[in-house]
Amino acid sequence: MSYQHLEELQSDWRGRRREIERRLGAFRQMGKASDEELFAEVAFCLFAIQTSAHRSDDAVRGLAENRLLWRGSARDIAAFLRRRVRFHNHKAAYLVAARERFLGAHSLRSQLDESPPDLMRAWLVREVDGFGYKEASHFLRNVGRGEAFAILDRHILKNLRHHGVIRTIPESLTEKRYLSIEQKVRDFAEAVAIPMAAIDLVFWSRETGEVFK
Repeated sequence: MSYQHLEELQSDWRGRRREIERRLGAFRQMGKASDEELFAEVAFCLFAIQTSAHRSDDAVRGLAENRLLWRGSARDIAAFLRRRVRFHNHKAAYLVAARERFLGAHSLRSQLDESPPDLMRAWLVREVDGFGYKEASHFLRNVGRGEAFAILDRHILKNLRHHGVIRTIPESLTEKRYLSIEQKVRDFAEAVAIPMAAIDLVFWSRETGEVFK
């Protein structure tokens, strides 16, 4: 594979490395959190679908402060999310369904501890309404269980094309196509000697000017 603009990538990595490594360390610590805190991260990844990370994070914090995150009805949550995130009605329904799934008899923490990351990701895609491979990968990375996964949002795909990892940005991502591109990212990460999870944050910070989540 003929990769491109590698000096630019290495320069960005050197400039952000310390910050990115701190962030990845924080994600690993998050993996030790309570079910409630892990569920808040599920909520963040649901809200971040076609909504900015900061707006999604603010929405989760607001719901937690009002106790709606833990106890609110889909209707009350949707009313809170209106004008904060896109598709607020759907996301409110997804959130309540996930809450019933993970904060009842089935512990999300125990699932994370007992399941290999690949199986956990496939399970999340099956079990969480609103989660595809991107959202499940995002959640697992944010709780220190998915550093070998790619989070293929538009920012990442744009940068993968820039560096010659993919030729075109696909209009849609089937499971097969997602996993195929993910393997290309894995090969690219090995070739440039930058951890896969770090490449994601290099690209994300390049587009947004910060390392967030």
